[in-house]
Amino acid sequence: MAMTNKYENIPAEKFQFAKKTDLSHDKKLDTKPVSYFQGAFRRFAKNKGAVVGGIVIMFLVLFAIVAPFFTPFIPSYYDMSYSYVTPKNQWFVDAGIDFWDGCKQKDTNYVGYLKDLALQQETGREIIKHGEVEKNVDGSNYSYRYDTYFGFGFGKYKIISEEKYKAIQAYQKETGRQVLYPIVEVSDRPTLEKNKYDANIYYVTQDPKAKTIRPKLSTSGEIIPNYWKYTEETKGKTVADYDSLRIEGENGFTENGETYYYAYGRKVDGGIEIRAEYYEYYIYEHTMEKKDGITEPLFLFGTTDAGKDIFACLAYGARFSFIFAIVVAAVNFIVGVIWGSISGYFGGKIDLFMERFAEILGSVPTIIVITLLKYHMGSASQVLVLFIAFFATGWIGMAGRTRMQFYRFKNQEYVLAARTLGASDTRIMFKHIFPNGLGTIVTSVALVIPGMIYSETSFTYLGIINLEAGNITSVGTLIAAGQKSITAGAAYVALFPCVFLILMMLSFNLFGNGLRDAFNPSLRGSEE
Repeated sequence: MAMTNKYENIPAEKFQFAKKTDLSHDKKLDTKPVSYFQGAFRRFAKNKGAVVGGIVIMFLVLFAIVAPFFTPFIPSYYDMSYSYVTPKNQWFVDAGIDFWDGCKQKDTNYVGYLKDLALQQETGREIIKHGEVEKNVDGSNYSYRYDTYFGFGFGKYKIISEEKYKAIQAYQKETGRQVLYPIVEVSDRPTLEKNKYDANIYYVTQDPKAKTIRPKLSTSGEIIPNYWKYTEETKGKTVADYDSLRIEGENGFTENGETYYYAYGRKVDGGIEIRAEYYEYYIYEHTMEKKDGITEPLFLFGTTDAGKDIFACLAYGARFSFIFAIVVAAVNFIVGVIWGSISGYFGGKIDLFMERFAEILGSVPTIIVITLLKYHMGSASQVLVLFIAFFATGWIGMAGRTRMQFYRFKNQEYVLAARTLGASDTRIMFKHIFPNGLGTIVTSVALVIPGMIYSETSFTYLGIINLEAGNITSVGTLIAAGQKSITAGAAYVALFPCVFLILMMLSFNLFGNGLRDAFNPSLRGSEE
């Protein structure tokens, strides 16, 4: 028989009087109530990947908003003379770092090296970085860092008005920057058409009739200038009232007992033919004539094959992409939520009709919609065509997700209780059902934005939509330009827009997953 313990059997000395401090009572809760959005934010903050994605998105959006204000260039700007110049950051140049300095590695033959060396000697520019050259044993290949900004040199001979000629002279005397250099007399220039107007050829050549012009060196191995020299008697053929800053003999020099002067311009029909170093000529034109805020040719991300500034095009393209995607996503969200909530809540014949209509409309490919719109809208804005095409079918996915959420929650107990208490259909739909499905819906919205940008980028990349108008451009257009630039040794043209697109897609996916978990009602309280 099992023994049972009774309090009568407990010795009296075991009993003690309780003190007031030993008594415990229910205490008032010290914690504050947490709202739905506060809890969602706490859950979101615990997802490190989503936080990083959100930070990257903020950086990309900030770049799209702010960057256009920090560059004097616009997407419509182009300069074919500076096509494929490499990225240049003035900080790296000032620090003497051989990176991001506007240079590239150049491999050429002996003649190509001599041409760069001749240009460097005449202008005083460091076209061959640090003067460091590596050549192979037989001297057939020369390798060095080549400055793509200074290496363009003079380009072709230009014809300007006499007024502009005098204005450039005044500019040179005022600023101390030399734009004009002595020209070569027509009879001394190469004979072939492609070489005759090459203003970089200022030296004596071995064979003026050859296809490839080779500089003729002196006995000491130096470049021999071939400047046009004139006397006082022949001065009428040229415009030479000019003070040079670099070339010696400006006040005249004696040769075989005769005093000569260098000619800096040749009178031709329409004005004066000149040799202008393009780097300085570029600065003069933009600061003194165009006055467009451009002070010098400095392209942070380099330029395309058309001489467009990649930084400006990417900044303006990113701004357009974000604005366009947000506007389209907002319109599709409003229409899709209204359509899907009505379809999912009421069901029956209403749902059947609305779903069949959405399925028929959604079965039409976007590319067909764009093609038909371009055909019927003619010369209408390409942005409007793209907006209508994305809106025509873009809301269907949002409507389907909303409908699914309403079917999921419309027969829950709290919905039945609200209906029993007399709540209206509108209140039940948007006060009780919609908030519970908000997690999935918000996640889909976060993923719609990069999807819109990716689609817009794809269409512009393929050339189906052309947004090259005014200050509008697209990331897809830059990627298309970068594709053909890879074979030209200018991979950076595609690098920056591709990095932007990759970061955007990856960060939006991480951000969307974080929003999905944060707005999931079943996880409420898990942040504690």
